[in-house]
Amino acid sequence: MTGPLNGFRVVEMGGIGPAPFASALLGDLGADVLRIDRIAKPGVEPDLPPRFDFYNRNKRSVAFDLKQPQAVAAVLNLVAKADALIEGFRPSVMERLGLGPDICHGINPRLVYARMTGWGQAGPMAQEAGHDINYLALTGALHCLGDADRPPPPPLNLVADLGGGALYLVVGLLAASMEARQSGRGQTIDVAMIDGVTHLMSAFQAFRQQGSWTGRRADNIVDGGAPFYGSYATSDGKFIAVGAIEPQFYASLLKVMGIDGERLPDQNDRAAWPEMRKRFARIFATRTRDEWVAKAAGRDACLAPVLTIDEAPEHPQMQSRDVYTLFDGLRHPSPAPRFSRTPSDLRRPTPSAGRDSRVALADWGISSAQIVELETARAMGQV
Repeated sequence: MTGPLNGFRVVEMGGIGPAPFASALLGDLGADVLRIDRIAKPGVEPDLPPRFDFYNRNKRSVAFDLKQPQAVAAVLNLVAKADALIEGFRPSVMERLGLGPDICHGINPRLVYARMTGWGQAGPMAQEAGHDINYLALTGALHCLGDADRPPPPPLNLVADLGGGALYLVVGLLAASMEARQSGRGQTIDVAMIDGVTHLMSAFQAFRQQGSWTGRRADNIVDGGAPFYGSYATSDGKFIAVGAIEPQFYASLLKVMGIDGERLPDQNDRAAWPEMRKRFARIFATRTRDEWVAKAAGRDACLAPVLTIDEAPEHPQMQSRDVYTLFDGLRHPSPAPRFSRTPSDLRRPTPSAGRDSRVALADWGISSAQIVELETARAMGQV
């Protein structure tokens, strides 16, 4: 195994969304991630074939029936050997399973116990169901996105699930693990997506209170209101993106567009932005996407092609950095970030539920007799 987290052991309670993404990131960094899955029902295929579930790469899967006390005892045995546990259930589910933080810390005082929810562990909405768009809506972030005359669009599930959720979980887990090495004591981390997204919105909360950010969509500097920060259609039906905020980059953009010698409104004259956007749109519609890219190359105009999900892997910059890796016959995003001395890698294809039950439990110190007992009681499954 490679990566800076080599030797770091994580128990992940199987689920969907940001918690599996967080543990996959830890797995990319070298952690030994053991995912606790439900025993698959015979003849029932998962909605997503395992090899396409990229959130589960670099993990091993053990399948348990957590309704059986032998299975719960086995999970607690694994917890005793783990550095961290990650769970993404609604509040109190782990407690009802007999796997809550108090019990786990009683077995392993150094354990970092990370809990992922959308709304948080407490509050009037804590038990309500939700998804990325719902959490994003409550923070005020969703209202800031999209065109002024249309409902706010969902920005995939990147912002709440992954940005405000998974990445904050990883930061919190690693910080708590560093502290545990000094104190010898673990702790529980309450990761709520509404907390993370609100933290991501720090600058815009400040701008709003300062008065430089309005409450209207597509009316501000980085929400599509400014003509120099947005996307435009080109003559071939494709798009380019411009982000020329600084005056020197804006001047370069005007040169690329061929209007630098004209009398134009001040760059930051908000009253002129709507008409300037229309003018920019007319100009960018006169050439193809790739013609604009070629015209702007090397000129610091902050202009880039809007690539499709299929085009992105073929771009020279992406290829030069090996941003994608062919693994298990599929094109995976490569591990990030990059480490000079302890590089991350892709070493384990995404598992089916229970693929690694016997081997992984043995590797974690569970005796062969206990493994046989679990199988005999049908508390554990092995694919």
